[in-house]
Amino acid sequence: MNPMYSVTIGETGLAQAKLSPAQAFDLFPTRIWQVPLKQLAPRFAEWVQAILAMRAAAPVPAGRTNRGGWNSVDNAVMQQPIFAELHQAVRHYCAQAFTEMGVGAPAFELQSWVNIHDRGGFNFQHMHEGALLSGTFYLQVPEGAGALVLKDPRAGVLNSYARGNGANAYKDIQLRPSAGLLVLFPHWLEHFVEPHEHDAPRICIPFNALKI
Repeated sequence: MNPMYSVTIGETGLAQAKLSPAQAFDLFPTRIWQVPLKQLAPRFAEWVQAILAMRAAAPVPAGRTNRGGWNSVDNAVMQQPIFAELHQAVRHYCAQAFTEMGVGAPAFELQSWVNIHDRGGFNFQHMHEGALLSGTFYLQVPEGAGALVLKDPRAGVLNSYARGNGANAYKDIQLRPSAGLLVLFPHWLEHFVEPHEHDAPRICIPFNALKI
């Protein structure tokens, strides 16, 4: 006579045990910084007029990644006396970022230029190679202004089947700016600007902090 065996399906020793939850570790963080420079708002109209005068005086754009608008050949825009308050504020927040990055207080200078997008204008994907830190100050942002899109810097995550906000998922970050917003980000963070959809131009002053 064959012996009889009892088998329980679905329950295992591990499932019945009281297991502690796994501890999660979020690795490879990428930090950016944002601050609205509301105290400088009384200067915005004057700065817009100064930039439009710069464009009128030298209408041929510098090119680079800007398409469908204008950008300045001048790479020292914030060194102009009219932008002295903005220059001081940007240096202050760059210094804060360097402290949080753990690199102390490196000696640096600011390279800065003007980007204008007319209707349909955009910037294609790029990074700011060779800088210590990069960023943008948004001066005029009409409705329909193109968003700044920050690319996920993890090369392997492009192969992930997970999309969205979940753990180990792939997601580009879309930042919709407003007038007066200052954004700082690592120079190696690839980014692009979506097409501008308004007749009034989108105006910003991008910059790089360069080691001296």
